[in-house]
Parts: sequence; structure tokens; C-alpha cells
Amino acid sequence: MTLLDINLASTSTIEDPRLSEPFLLTPGPLTTSYEVKEAMLRDWGSWDKDFREMTQEMRVQLLAMIGSKADDFDCVPMQGSGTFSVEAMLGSFIPRNGKVLILANGAYGQRSVQTMAYLGRDHVVLDKGDYLPPRGEEVVKILKEDPAITHVVAIHCETSSGILNPIDEISQATYGAGRKLLIDSMSAFGAVPLEADKIQYEAVVSSANKCIEGVPGFGFIIARKCELQAAKGNSHSLSLDVHAQWEHMNKTGQWRFTPPTHVVVAFLEALRSHQLEGGVEGRGARYARNRDVMVSGMRDLGFETLLANRWLSPIIVTFFCPADPMFEFGKFYELMKDKGFIIYPGKLTVAESFRVGCIGQMDEHIMRRVVTAAEQTLADMGVKNANPPADALLERAKLDA
Repeated sequence: MTLLDINLASTSTIEDPRLSEPFLLTPGPLTTSYEVKEAMLRDWGSWDKDFREMTQEMRVQLLAMIGSKADDFDCVPMQGSGTFSVEAMLGSFIPRNGKVLILANGAYGQRSVQTMAYLGRDHVVLDKGDYLPPRGEEVVKILKEDPAITHVVAIHCETSSGILNPIDEISQATYGAGRKLLIDSMSAFGAVPLEADKIQYEAVVSSANKCIEGVPGFGFIIARKCELQAAKGNSHSLSLDVHAQWEHMNKTGQWRFTPPTHVVVAFLEALRSHQLEGGVEGRGARYARNRDVMVSGMRDLGFETLLANRWLSPIIVTFFCPADPMFEFGKFYELMKDKGFIIYPGKLTVAESFRVGCIGQMDEHIMRRVVTAAEQTLADMGVKNANPPADALLERAKLDA
């Protein structure tokens, strides 16, 4: 079912059983098309020639998204959740005697910190809290003061807050100091441009169930071939060794261990839809419209975003919870779910919040329905004012000054 089907059905009095499930307003898993779901109805042999060809087709299409320098890179899919692939990237490309600067401004930057601690790899952290991005000049200063740092790790879109980090200036700062950049673009790849001829990096990681609009089951690492070759022996793990997966896949066409066959086939269907929509540019434009319509409507109700406008991503938006004593997030969540929309709890330490995703099989018409559902839910709860606590807005203004 396409977005057009959904919008036609939304104005129809005929109930379609495919519309009975709620929209997932999350940063992935997300609402997928009927065609993606339907693709999983057939079984495949992981060793079969047809499936090996599909794996190769998937790798080629993903590489094409990074632009004209794609020949310098290769794509390595990895079983498991996105975090599996992030750990695989960090453990494979950072030498055991390397040192990492991790740029953190939310939960996913902190997850990389935790990963490095588990791996026992030397690391330092620039922690920007929940409101602000790491900036290039800060990276320059830290790298100048610590020549032992070999790599910088950056989160492209930090979905705990919804902030889109300035990856271009981070890259310039990193390579200007002669270091290497690894990018966690889990929630942005496929909708926010990351062309290798414009932004320099060694590797980028994402997963099937984000902006390509597939289902969960694998991630993928796109890395320079020279880095893949140099990664031999770096990994701490048998199953998360990117070099070993890459070498085996190029030699045999097969995954080293049982692949999520149905997920791969569904992902190919999602890739076809992605291309038909206009690729990264087209997908990103729809998500940006989703964000703009939803944020405007929510602000009209009195809600306010955690972030100033210039940092809002087209992936997910964090809103402060209203100060009204009648507002209780658990009840708000359940009433929104009853109306067909599953939102996301907040993940901040500084303020009570919740998140609304802009990605998946939704368009601006669906987002208007989200705003209407929020308005009705506030009325159901007896919330007269959705304005956030005054001190939350003061803190945002102070930090963004």
C-alpha cells in the first residue's frame, strides 16, 4: 500500500483491514508499505543463487547513495539491530592501540561511549548534553591538545533529542587535523545527503528499518576499501568482524552466518520505492514536509520543541511535556494510540519530554491527522494549556545563545 492508497483510504468510509494497525511515529521500526510487508511472504535459501544475487544488488544500490566516489567504498551488511552494526564498525575500524574522540549529545553518543568501554579501547568524550550539537571548532581544539587521538566518532542525527548534527564541519575539523571520521548515520542515511565527494569519512553505518523504510533485522556498514583491508585482526568479536564478513561475502556471495532472508527481500522492495520517490533528495523532502506541518500544528496547540528551529532534524522531533498538572504522558500515549498513532517517550535527563517521528510511510496529510489527534487527546485529558514549564524554555534559550 502506497502513501496515495493511505490518503485515499483516510477520506473513505470503507474500512480497509490493512489500515487497522497504528502509525508508528518513531525513529524505527516505522510504518512500512504493504508491498514491503508482502515481500516477506516467500521463503528463501540463504545459499541460493537468487538470494546471493539479491544481496549483491542491495549492496550496489546502497553504495550508489554516497555519490560519485562510491567505487572507493564497499558495503557490508551485518545481521542484528543497528547497534550490532555500530559496534561492528567501532570494533573493526578502530585499532586496539587507537584512541577515539566521541562526540556525544544524547543517548546514542553515550551508547558509543559505553561500547568503547566494553571493548577496552581508549577514548575521550565531548559531551554537549541534550540541547546542542558538537561544533567543528571544539573538535579542532580537542584534537590539537591530544595528538594520541586517531579517530573521531559522530552521530549524524541524535534521535534522543532529534538534533541533526553539523557533520560537514565535524568532518572538516577531523581531516584538517589528520584524523579519521566514523559516522553513526543510523537514523539519517537515505534521507539526509552523505555524499563522499562532499563530506569526507572512513565509514558510515545505518540499518534496514530507518529511512529506507524496511523492517528490522540487519544493519550495514559502508566503508572505504582501504579501511576494510586494514581492519583485518582488529575485531574483538567473531560475529561482528566487518573485515571477515566483507571478505567472505566478496568470495562466496553469502553471509558468514544465517542472514535475515525475509528482511533482505523486503529491503529490496523498500529500495525500489526509495528510488521511485526520488532517492535521498525525494525521501528527505517528504520527511521535512512532515516535520514542518507537524511542528507548526503542535505549536499552535501550545506545545514547544526541545530544540531551536535551526537544529530540528527531519527525522524525529522532541517536545517538552506540558506543565499543566492534568497532563500525564502515560495517559497521553495510550489515548494517542487509541486514535491510531504510536508516539515515542522522551529520552532526556534535563526535562520531561516525548518524541514524534517524521519518517516511515506517512506524508503531510497523515501529520495533520496526528495534530488533530493530539488536540483531541488534550481535551480528553482536561489539559487546557500545552505550554511547557517556563524554566525549560529559559534553559533552551540560555544554551542556544
